[in-house]
Amino acid sequence: QVRLVESGGGLVQPGGSLRLSCATSGFTFRFFDMRWYRQTPGTERELVARIGSTGDSTDYIDSVKGRFTISRGNAKNTVYLQMNSLKPEDTAVYSCAGLWNREYWGQGTQVTVAS
Repeated sequence: QVRLVESGGGLVQPGGSLRLSCATSGFTFRFFDMRWYRQTPGTERELVARIGSTGDSTDYIDSVKGRFTISRGNAKNTVYLQMNSLKPEDTAVYSCAGLWNREYWGQGTQVTVAS
């Protein structure tokens, strides 16, 4: 059974930090390109960051460059998103996804940035 379980979301003040984790099982994690998406009500889902299967390549949307860092631990089948200098506009449900020969999704974790 494929599972992707996000954790680490919550309420944080502007300028604060959170570290999201996505623990996976049921598929060969090390083959998969891993991604973090976010979505707010009434908007399209947005690809925030991606990391290649070996961890050697990463990409970010412009609005998070220099603030967010995606990483992965292939031994732990887990992908992370370190989020620093958070802004209110980062508020969203963050979901992880794996892409290779199939695409798998987690349920998401809420991140709220507010005073």
